[in-house]
Amino acid sequence: MRWYLTGVVVSGFGTTAMWLVSGIWVKSLTGSDGLAALTAFALWAPVLLGPLLGTLADRVRRRPLLIALDLAMAALLPVLLWVTSADRVWLLFAVLVLYGAQGAVHDAAEQALLSTGFGKERLGSVNGWRMTANESTKLIAPLAAAGLFARYGGGPVALLDAASFALAAGAFAAMRVREEPPAPAARGRGAWWRETAGGVRLLAASPVLRPLVAAGAFTMLLAGVNGAAVYAVVDGLGRPAAYAGVLYAAQGAGSVLAGLTTGPLLRRVPERLLAAAGLALFAAAAGARALPYEAAALAASAVIGLGMPWVLVAVMTAVQREAPAEAAGRLAATAHTALFVPNALALALGAALVTTVDVRLLLPSLAVAGLAGALHTAGDRVGPSRGACPGRAGEHGKGRGLGGRRAG
Repeated sequence: MRWYLTGVVVSGFGTTAMWLVSGIWVKSLTGSDGLAALTAFALWAPVLLGPLLGTLADRVRRRPLLIALDLAMAALLPVLLWVTSADRVWLLFAVLVLYGAQGAVHDAAEQALLSTGFGKERLGSVNGWRMTANESTKLIAPLAAAGLFARYGGGPVALLDAASFALAAGAFAAMRVREEPPAPAARGRGAWWRETAGGVRLLAASPVLRPLVAAGAFTMLLAGVNGAAVYAVVDGLGRPAAYAGVLYAAQGAGSVLAGLTTGPLLRRVPERLLAAAGLALFAAAAGARALPYEAAALAASAVIGLGMPWVLVAVMTAVQREAPAEAAGRLAATAHTALFVPNALALALGAALVTTVDVRLLLPSLAVAGLAGALHTAGDRVGPSRGACPGRAGEHGKGRGLGGRRAG
């Protein structure tokens, strides 16, 4: 476990640093706000192909795949040392797209490894520790990355990220976890597409996961609008734009607390109720950000940081518990896409809304919608989610199905 969490920490540190610096890097070379904003899109775009990319995680052993993916990025990132002028910015965008694709496969393999390599009863705690480790890096990495970029430029940040991938590969290599051989891959023309479609069907057919993933996607849709409104909130406080960093720091602190509390809570309540509670906290706090008081904005940001991870961890823990071993990667990737594509789309929607709707009306409306969603999630009674019963696992027709024991 300690080696797994070490890998999460070092890779999370490097990824956060690179995510922050990529936009600043493009802006400094081109002077274009639009191109700088496209760096986030380049990282997000491969998420749309998540189910297809996640199929790879079901065709090979997951731990060696994680090691290979991290080493590949460690070897690729140093090419960014050549990005020294505006006419070479295309190279940064190309690397960011590959970065996003690597992340989609890596996340699917990681989730699948957790679902098969650790006891089902430990998954809530493991995911909580993972959240704490990952969010803790976000309190330090932005400051370190900004300082390094201001002093030396983007190249050293890319090297720092490459080093973090190399260290993460070493940490995953040191893990001791038993893995069963992957199920035989389907053969023939279109086999990859058929396996991918099988993972999508598993999620859509599961009475346990379908409502939970829907609740998570709805939460992330609202979160995108809320995130787009952050600068309007800062304006309402009469603060400069840089004050948004203070609000994000408060949110990060709340997320650390979320990671510490998730495991104990999931031992006492089903994922459905934790997701509903997290959505309710997020919604209430988002509405409170409309108040023109700094104390309210800081407290609301911390509560958002607490509530939103509860939803995400509840969803992913349920996916890990319910997934058939031979389809765990595809199912995790499909759930990841369903969760985060709405967030990316809502960022664009929110950017349009904040220019036409007063934030004092927009955020309370968001709160009402979120609280209604929380009530619906809490009332969606479906039975206990503690593993899946035997049933059809997809196109192979064997393994554990998702429709047996239900969350409740």
